[in-house]
Amino acid sequence: MRPTTPAELVGQDSLLAESAPLRQVLEGGRAHSMILWGPPGSGKTTIARMVAERSGTAFVSLSAVMAGVKDVRAAVEAARARRDMEDRATLLFLDEVHRFNKAQQDAFLPWVEDGTLLFVGATTENPSFELNNALLSRARVYQLGALDEAGLLSLLQRALQDSERGLGELGIKAGEGALEEIARIADGDARRALNLLEVAVEGLESGNTLDRERVAAVTVGGERRRFDKGGDDFYDQISALHKSIRGSAPDASLYWLARMLDGGCDPLYIARRLVRVASEDIGNADPRALDLALNAWEVQERLGSPEGELALAQTTVYLAVAPKSNAVYMAWNAVLRDVREQGSLEVPVHLRNAPTRLMKELGYGHAYRYAHDEPDAYAAGESYLPDALQGRRWYRPTSRGMEGRIGEKLERLRAADRAFHDSKNKQ
Repeated sequence: MRPTTPAELVGQDSLLAESAPLRQVLEGGRAHSMILWGPPGSGKTTIARMVAERSGTAFVSLSAVMAGVKDVRAAVEAARARRDMEDRATLLFLDEVHRFNKAQQDAFLPWVEDGTLLFVGATTENPSFELNNALLSRARVYQLGALDEAGLLSLLQRALQDSERGLGELGIKAGEGALEEIARIADGDARRALNLLEVAVEGLESGNTLDRERVAAVTVGGERRRFDKGGDDFYDQISALHKSIRGSAPDASLYWLARMLDGGCDPLYIARRLVRVASEDIGNADPRALDLALNAWEVQERLGSPEGELALAQTTVYLAVAPKSNAVYMAWNAVLRDVREQGSLEVPVHLRNAPTRLMKELGYGHAYRYAHDEPDAYAAGESYLPDALQGRRWYRPTSRGMEGRIGEKLERLRAADRAFHDSKNKQ
């Protein structure tokens, strides 16, 4: 059921629009080296085969999982012989190209450069991170998306009706909702959808109806969502979870939490990220958020699933609806920059410890004012920063939640500082 014409391809509308470069190649235009980046079952191999057929090039397929530099060199030698004897170019299709290391990727670059090979690589991983720049500079990247359920349904219907390439000769009909259920379970993967259909019709007699109950019976335990535990899907989803919490969207936050746990993410990784969210995006606007995040982490460690996951869900919702402040996060980054830029500034003499007579004679600790001996336990006008940083303010509390009260207190203390300095100036 592999598509043989652009019209049979589904799910990549933006790449296959009339004026799109890839569509022009598939309709007989000049082929070029390319990287096809997309999830499993999105049509990468199909497009590569179609490019070879439409451009009149020989199609040679290797998998980076099994092949090595030796195999690439053998393919190059065959391509050179084909060019010399048949005057025919070769398209080398390398599946899972991200599995090759830098040296392996470099191995076929000269042959791409001199035109011996037309290179098409397929990857499920982000080329920006997994492929070296030399290869990327010689190939155009096309990003394929997972097929939607409508596209999968179209493929399944075609497979059930096609007598030459599909299951049409069996005369099996699809009952209400049966193909839709397969499309849902396939989760964007055309190859998986066709495999599930093949399993579902196994043993059915000609003329029978494939119903939803049979689909459910043969696919039990087979449902899974896309999640790669370290690739783009992983980082995209944790980013979506973090941003949903930051955006005070509890329902979206729960959805992305569920997606990650359902996909097999380590719950302790999520617990660690929730602790980060509590400090970075909530901070002192609600200090209880950090306690709750740490408690959920402990529950997950002690009780495991499903109790721990419920605690993570509770924390996720709390963080989403809590007042937000990144004031501490911004202050911490700002003070780190100043520490790196200002170098090792001396500790003011009055703040230094003086455990020996020599230190006292040198003035260490002299004129230090003990805050507890001052009114309201605050030494108005006292300075605690190096001279070069006097007056610097990094922490600027917001008016939200608990931080609003913190801001009010700091303003009162600063007013006391101003009054102290005013009185000093008058003296």
